Amino acid sequence: MKQPAIAPDYLLVEIRALIEDARRQVARAANGALTLTYWRIGKRLLAENLTDGRAEYGQRILVSLAQELEREFGKGFSYSALTRMARFAEQFPDERILVSLIQELTWTHFLALLPLKDALTREFYAEMCRVERWSVRALRQKIDGMLFERTALSKNSEEVIRQELATLRDERMTPDLVFRDPYLLDFLGLAGAYSEKDLELAILREMESVLLELGSGFCFVARQKRMSVGKDDFYLDLLFYHRHLRRLVAVELKLESFQPAHTGQMELYLRWLDKHERAPGEDAPIGLILCAGADAEQVELLQLDEKSIHVAEYLTELPPANVLRERLHRAIAYARERVAALPAPEGDGA
Repeated sequence: MKQPAIAPDYLLVEIRALIEDARRQVARAANGALTLTYWRIGKRLLAENLTDGRAEYGQRILVSLAQELEREFGKGFSYSALTRMARFAEQFPDERILVSLIQELTWTHFLALLPLKDALTREFYAEMCRVERWSVRALRQKIDGMLFERTALSKNSEEVIRQELATLRDERMTPDLVFRDPYLLDFLGLAGAYSEKDLELAILREMESVLLELGSGFCFVARQKRMSVGKDDFYLDLLFYHRHLRRLVAVELKLESFQPAHTGQMELYLRWLDKHERAPGEDAPIGLILCAGADAEQVELLQLDEKSIHVAEYLTELPPANVLRERLHRAIAYARERVAALPAPEGDGA
């Protein structure tokens, strides 16, 4: 009986590479066609003024159009999808730039960019994403980590950032941009770019003043309150005592949108405070999470009961949530100015 012939390894490797390369090309072409189609639909909708919230007639036309398209082509053409396409075309008006971006960015990448209100910020992340070939997850992490803001804080004005973006389009990745990545800076121990922690501390200083100013009854207790649990130490950003509520108020700042994990962390803090710091006659401590995300500021008030932690109804003795959000927004802006005004760290040749 003859032994079956076995294909040579080199031949298998070469053909597998051809197939994988072809798949990548097909995927890239399909993504490009899809994204460009969405952009052209959005541009057409803008031309008809159908997405203008003030035009009731246009809104009715858009609803009718979405119903017909959704019936024929599926949920990808719903009313909300069409409005996103229009916003996409509005935020990326230059087709030539878009064509270069869709070689590396998928539609999901663009969806992550749409909430960014500032055009320069969107342009920065889009170009960095194209050159660095970030995944959607990496892009969202960079946005939540305020990479653009920290890049601007390190030394560059908007005009210099625009010049850097022009350089990126010419495919030249400058050392200035490479070495400004905070993760690389942390790893190498280099100075020259202000970190997320610098920005966080500046915002916390502002919010400490804000709470003492706005919240009648707030008394400052500690900053970076140390809590030992087993062999681990944890540090709460700010701790206050509220005289009218007769309870401790734990304050934690997050430079990202609210995440479920923040609840678990605050629960740890509140249980520790309840066990070790709560005095007789006081109510259980409450937690205030201030989220300085890239899209919008959020304020979450959490209260501990016997079994769990939950989002509490806002207490009238505390500053109104909308006021806190607005002051947090201003605190972020002021903190950025303060950090930017700091002298350059020693050894920075800029």
